Amino acid sequence: MIDLLINVSGVILIAAIIWWFWLSSVKAKTIDNSQLIEILVEDGVYSPARIEVSANQKFTLRFLRKDASPCAEKVLFEGLDKNLILPLEQPVEIELSLPTSGEYVFTCEMQMYRGSLLVKDSD
Repeated sequence: MIDLLINVSGVILIAAIIWWFWLSSVKAKTIDNSQLIEILVEDGVYSPARIEVSANQKFTLRFLRKDASPCAEKVLFEGLDKNLILPLEQPVEIELSLPTSGEYVFTCEMQMYRGSLLVKDSD
């Protein structure tokens, strides 16, 4: 009986890990009329981590780093040739306008913190 309980618990744990890392999806934060979005850098994540914008729409990202980890000191925008130094507890802004639809990833230097900009064609 105890063997069955251990096996069932193991299967449930494996299913939870698979769901958490591969099947769950983060909802994208859509930029509204303010066109400014604040991204909190804390506890190993960017929050929000997925941001949806329209192509050719100017917007500003404001990063606020609360995590003292050295990994969080820099954010790199892949494919955009841009990066930012993030001082602790000081907001840093970057203004962007992305002409091409697609997904643009931003990460820390070690790629442990991950986020993305989802650019959709404007209607």
